[in-house]
Amino acid sequence: MTSTDTDALRTAAARNNAGWCAALCRSHGVPGTFGPMAWWSARRTPPYYPDAITLHQDAVPADFLTPLDTAAPGCSVKDSFATLDLRSSGFVELFDAQWIHRAPELPAPQTSALRTARVSTAARLLDWQVAWHGGDGGPDVFRPPLLDEPSVRVLAFHEGDELSGGVVLNHDAGLVGLSNLFAVNGTDVAAVWSSAISAAARHFPGLPLVGYEHGNDLAHARASGFSALGPLRVWLHEA
Repeated sequence: MTSTDTDALRTAAARNNAGWCAALCRSHGVPGTFGPMAWWSARRTPPYYPDAITLHQDAVPADFLTPLDTAAPGCSVKDSFATLDLRSSGFVELFDAQWIHRAPELPAPQTSALRTARVSTAARLLDWQVAWHGGDGGPDVFRPPLLDEPSVRVLAFHEGDELSGGVVLNHDAGLVGLSNLFAVNGTDVAAVWSSAISAAARHFPGLPLVGYEHGNDLAHARASGFSALGPLRVWLHEA
């Protein structure tokens, strides 16, 4: 893969991720705006989701900062190309990660023993969210209107009758994004990655997979056939 190919994939991955964040925000009734250089929301986004995402490596703060609500706690920016310095605007670095990519022509992973089911009801989504968070009392992130988004699949993985893991797939910018992947009850994480990749091939055949990870999750992604495309950085505004 040439550097030009990598840059193009990274740009498409950022656009795909912005599409997912926009869908999640819509499920909360929070509107977003796509500009040529960035996506942003003037209203506070749901927990763990950024208020702005850069879409081009030449994006500058003036492309997205002005409309953001920095007065309320929690404002964050996903610097998709790790090129910005937002410290002078009151932000601190929250974490760095790597965009990841898996080519569609790669062989499918070994079939997982986990059963895959699409989450299609509010009750199932609540169970999924509790498992994703690791127990009751978590933030209200995944709401039922999300299940009506045509580009989104919320998937649950089961071993027997037990919910053992899950993932979100979103189709945007000619790619399939993988996010919010989790394993519970001691489930083998490799089996969840395998199940997610196989499910993506069934729901959106022939398309590349993208996402972003860091730490141990990045190692699991690499072991599942993903390659790194380049860094991103998330900034958090200091209250």
